[in-house]
Amino acid sequence: MIAGPQAVELQSVFRALSDPTRRDILVFLSRQDMTIGEVADRFDITRAAVKKHLTVLEQGDLISVHPRGRERINRLEPLGLKTANDWLNHFDRFWDQRLHALQDAVENKENDNND
Repeated sequence: MIAGPQAVELQSVFRALSDPTRRDILVFLSRQDMTIGEVADRFDITRAAVKKHLTVLEQGDLISVHPRGRERINRLEPLGLKTANDWLNHFDRFWDQRLHALQDAVENKENDNND
């Protein structure tokens, strides 16, 4: 079980990824850095709603925000996804083990039927 700061970090990442709009924002930011206005132009929601989504993404360490004059530039932080990826890889290994066991069982059954 994950505990302490790592659990809080994981919770923040999954909270950020739980909303489809935030996932779409990450896709846009994977192509280029954007201001709040540029992100808002791609959605049929208010600028304030976009700002809230960006705040959640920043809290999850999935984006960083950099001031440039009067604007704030939002940038994808791909390493922020590592926390979620590491957690999901645990289950990837789980399914690999189960599928190998199933393959072995099927092959053993086939060999028993051929004898």
